[in-house]
Amino acid sequence: MTQVAIVLYPGFTALDVIGPYEVLRFLPDAEVRFVWHETGPITADSGVAILGATHTLSETPYPDIVVVPGGSSSVGIHARDQLLLAWLGRVHETTIWTSSVCAGSVILAASGILTGQRATSHWQALPSLRLFGVTPVGDERIVFSGRVVTSAGVSAGIDLALSIAGKVGGTTRAEAIQLAIEYDPQPPCDAGHFSKASTSAKALALVLLAKESANPAHLSAITRLAWTQSLAKVRNR
Repeated sequence: MTQVAIVLYPGFTALDVIGPYEVLRFLPDAEVRFVWHETGPITADSGVAILGATHTLSETPYPDIVVVPGGSSSVGIHARDQLLLAWLGRVHETTIWTSSVCAGSVILAASGILTGQRATSHWQALPSLRLFGVTPVGDERIVFSGRVVTSAGVSAGIDLALSIAGKVGGTTRAEAIQLAIEYDPQPPCDAGHFSKASTSAKALALVLLAKESANPAHLSAITRLAWTQSLAKVRNR
């Protein structure tokens, strides 16, 4: 059995979770768990989509694969959740793959798992990785660093999961899953990476994202996170 633990925290981004889930559930003998401090319904950052945590973190001490999603309005909060960070550190000792989608890499970085390594994230979150001694990579969609895999924003979670599926189940299995979900991207426009987008598209994207993340709790958490890491660097000198 391959046990997959997808962290499901309040304010997660729905596709960060559902994309990898729809891929990894097709691994041989897969058992997928949506994990959090307690079981029950959890609301996405949209405020509309709701998924359910099926197991607690404490009930899931030895997952084979861990997936940490991003969340536009809550990553800063959960990157300071000491119980979550401690769980990630413990389970990473025995996982086959520890992974993140989008800004979920900030949470992995806060746990210490990414210290001294290369990692990617949503383009807006890349600078935050430097706070934790991580080398941000903005020109790779999937970044492997030992047993840790990080992906760029949101939709890249599908690519990440297919990459893991290929490592765990082999190329044919990954291709079969890709065909089963008919993942054959043919977008009507070509602005999916910051380097390709027009100035006007970048400006509007920032406005859209600002509406998602502009809540007092998240802004306060991000500020405290930056302050804590900056102070630690000064004191360590």
